[in-house]
Parts: sequence; structure tokens; C-alpha cells
Amino acid sequence: MSGEKNLEQLLKSIKPEHNAGDYVFCKVATLENINLSEIEMLFKEKEAITLILKKEIADTLKLEYSVIMSWITLTVHSSLEAIGLTAAFSKALSEKEISCNVVAAYYHDHIFVNKKDIEMAMKVLNTFAG
Repeated sequence: MSGEKNLEQLLKSIKPEHNAGDYVFCKVATLENINLSEIEMLFKEKEAITLILKKEIADTLKLEYSVIMSWITLTVHSSLEAIGLTAAFSKALSEKEISCNVVAAYYHDHIFVNKKDIEMAMKVLNTFAG
């Protein structure tokens, strides 16, 4: 199953879900001494490895972070080839002055917003439902 490509259908079906907890973005040079089962997401860049994980795990590992985030999953199965979905929801969030960090995975898009913005972000995203 390759996921939905039609933008209108995607927007009507995004069904945002707030994942409980506080999340942070941290950087590490190596995955040594990191239990990967405690990491939600990771991405290797030239400069470092970015980890997205629960704040309490980052605190235990003594990792630095700059902002505490809330995690929203768009539960619609979007295609990796869908056009316009990220632009549509990021524009709507930006109009309310909400910064979003987006991770597109195989089945869903995941949005990280500042913890203080979660209620407004959910309200904005829920306005797309038809």
C-alpha cells in the first residue's frame, strides 16, 4: 500500500494525534552508549547524529537540548510522493506563529511543535477535517 496522494483527501483525513510526553532534539557524534530502543527517531547528518527522544531520557543521558517539543502524528497514510501536504499544514501553523519541525516517515508525517503551542497546533490541524 503506497499511501494517499490526493491533497484534498489527505487534508480531510489527516486526523492529528498528540503523542503524550515531552520530546527534545539532541545531537551526538556517535551512537555508542545509546540504547536505540529509547530513541524515537534519528537522522545522520554530516555534522552529527540528530536524536529525537523523550526529555527524561535525554536528561538521564545528560544530553543538551534547546527547546521542549510536543509530537503530533498525522494518522493518515500519506504517500511519500504526495504533493502539497507539508506546505498546507506548515502554512496554516505559521499563520498562527507556530514553528514546526516535520519528519516524514513511511506511513505518516510527524510534526514537532514547541510544547507551549500544542493546543493551538492541534486546533489548527483539526480545522482541515471535512
